[in-house]
Amino acid sequence: MSSVIKHFLNDPKLLLNAVGEGIYGFDLSGNAVFINPAAEQMTGWEAGELLGKKIHQYHHHSHADGSEYPADECQIYKTMFDGETRYVKGEVFWRKDGSCFPVEYTSTPVYRDDQIIGAVAIFRDISQQVETEQALRSALKQVQSLSEQLKEENSYLLSEINQNWQGSGLVGESHVFNRMLEQIKLVSKTDSTVLILGENGTGKELVARNLHFLSGRSDMPFVRVNCAAFSPSLLESELFGHEKGAFTGAHDKRKGRFELAHNGTLFLDEIGELPQEAQSKLLRVLQEQEFERVGGSKTIAVNIRVIAATNRDLWKMVEEGAFRMDLYYRLNVFPIKVPPLRERVEDLPVLCANMISKLNVRLKKQIKGIAKQSLKKLQAYSWPGNIRELQNVLEREAILSHSHTLHLSQPLDLGETGSQDDDKNQSLEAIQKRHITKTLESCGWKISGKAGAAETLGLNESTLRSKMKKLNIIKNRDI
Repeated sequence: MSSVIKHFLNDPKLLLNAVGEGIYGFDLSGNAVFINPAAEQMTGWEAGELLGKKIHQYHHHSHADGSEYPADECQIYKTMFDGETRYVKGEVFWRKDGSCFPVEYTSTPVYRDDQIIGAVAIFRDISQQVETEQALRSALKQVQSLSEQLKEENSYLLSEINQNWQGSGLVGESHVFNRMLEQIKLVSKTDSTVLILGENGTGKELVARNLHFLSGRSDMPFVRVNCAAFSPSLLESELFGHEKGAFTGAHDKRKGRFELAHNGTLFLDEIGELPQEAQSKLLRVLQEQEFERVGGSKTIAVNIRVIAATNRDLWKMVEEGAFRMDLYYRLNVFPIKVPPLRERVEDLPVLCANMISKLNVRLKKQIKGIAKQSLKKLQAYSWPGNIRELQNVLEREAILSHSHTLHLSQPLDLGETGSQDDDKNQSLEAIQKRHITKTLESCGWKISGKAGAAETLGLNESTLRSKMKKLNIIKNRDI
């Protein structure tokens, strides 16, 4: 054993004086009987000033906020009475100059012949540790603040898109929308005729395509016919085809949409616009699954699943004699109502995220999300053009955007002008009439083509003309 070690063992005070932690020894009365140099250095009190005195009165009398720390609550004193070792953090010791510093300490009982004769308190100054923790908390608070600011600015990011239906284009979380999805899943596996009901721009064709893709016919053709896009004379040829020479201009034999959809799905969009003569022939095809081409006599059998869609009240048309009752019942086997956007405004965040994601690809943009204030404006709008109008608004803003956050650069007609409150007492038709008229006026009453009212509203030209006729919208006429 070296002489240095022997020296320390013969005089333990030398070892205690060498350590960096402050050390106090107490008798059972709480008086200081030992103070090492580290304790003197940390507190500013010399050993000669405190030996034989109650240290609590000098170092431990108050908490950091200045409130009294009664001696009977002192953790060091308690160790002398119950013999339990204690580790304490979150307290302060007071210096001679009246300042304080945070400490952590252990209070350990001292025994002689199995009797407690006092206690030892070993403490250290943790000011630097506390400062580091406070700086870390401050940094974390700043990060949290920036994170909240980011959430405020980019309220809904692209990662929040409904993954289950993202590829389908059908996204939403509202109860009314999820109920529609359940209906789609339920009927898609059957060959039953489906009638899709909903306003223009709600996504009826998207519903029809998903019904087809989820069906057993998904590998076969999906053929769409817009019943409002053809004159009565041409519609029959489009549906059933024609033989060569069947009418003027029929230079070749041509298959109709029914033949093209054989073993697949035929989607009859805007079925309410179907002329009554074509209604009769359609009913026969639905009943018999066979037909003849225009100008032909050969019966052609087909195996098709029919999906129809309309924005009109077919039953009202039946009552008015404009639509065949038997065809109505043949089509209305399984109706699915597509909710208008104003009834599912809670879906706007995921709808916007889904659309922005697609716009990023198409427009080569890197938009991360939509500003919260802009989203609030979208949610306050009545959306007479529904999903299609939302797509047009977002595409316009995406083209104009130069940042990662999408902001509305132009006010929505019914959003922030205060007129929406007035609209609560008006019918939907009155609101639509005013909105369409405003759009027409802003487009110089140009209906079709690029920058025309139909494109701006997200409507087909024929649909817009039909709405103008229905709502009695005439150029330069007051509404």
